[in-house]
Amino acid sequence: MNQLNLFIELIRLKKPIGFMLLFWPCAWGLTLAYDFSSNLNNYFFYLILFFLGSVFMRSAGCIVNDILDKEFDSKVLRTKNRPIASGKISIKIAILYAFILCLLALFVLLNFNLFTIILALGSMPLAFTYPLMKRFTYWPQLFLGITFNYGLILGWTAIRGEISIVPMIFYLGAIFWTLGYDTIYGYQDIKDDEIIGLKSTSIKFKGKEKKFLFICYAFVLILLIFGGYKMQMHNSYYLLTLIPFVHLFIYQIKTFNLNDPSSCLKVFKSNNFFGLIVFLNIFIVKNL
Repeated sequence: MNQLNLFIELIRLKKPIGFMLLFWPCAWGLTLAYDFSSNLNNYFFYLILFFLGSVFMRSAGCIVNDILDKEFDSKVLRTKNRPIASGKISIKIAILYAFILCLLALFVLLNFNLFTIILALGSMPLAFTYPLMKRFTYWPQLFLGITFNYGLILGWTAIRGEISIVPMIFYLGAIFWTLGYDTIYGYQDIKDDEIIGLKSTSIKFKGKEKKFLFICYAFVLILLIFGGYKMQMHNSYYLLTLIPFVHLFIYQIKTFNLNDPSSCLKVFKSNNFFGLIVFLNIFIVKNL
């Protein structure tokens, strides 16, 4: 039982925000592409597959991240008790867990068309090299955004079997979304990160953080609106976009306090709600 608890802690299963932030872009892309005048069985089947894939890949990503960051994690107050950093789980066992999770994710992936499978496999190097970026660049959040939102394209190609400009517009918007929320997340550890020499947009834009967030979130909304225009969405879509606008600009930017780690975590976690809002907006308008 102790080993099971350690495994659950290792893959952050009790912290679902990680895999939900991976799942929502998949759901956006799938919903954008789906023809709701046809049978809905495939839609819900694919939605479940993307959810399972998000859980498996996020879990494997956590393990790889903890293996690569073992030495750094042991020096940061928030992460020093993680199973690998604290030595409770060996690297050999952790690699085995990661392999099994990747295998499960592959079984999920094989349910999609060949084009989607090839695209997904092509993203693997991105998924497992992201943790290294904070050693070399102040923009690891950009690499996270490119990686974490890749499922939006996969959601689209799972239905359409090809890529068009529409999912790319939404994908770009989602990258700016990640740039914003992960910058907020980074302020939890900024003091420790500065001491041990790690880089992030949180450090780069310290003192100008709200201006940076404003720019990121402005691009999110502009691209959501432009993507809706290219999709020839019903006018109600633009009205509904007021809800994510209020969430990003009135709630997140106004209430975020970089000097309060609990505030950073609370605002960061609220992005699960943002992902749900955008999903529901698309789903409702596509079903009008």
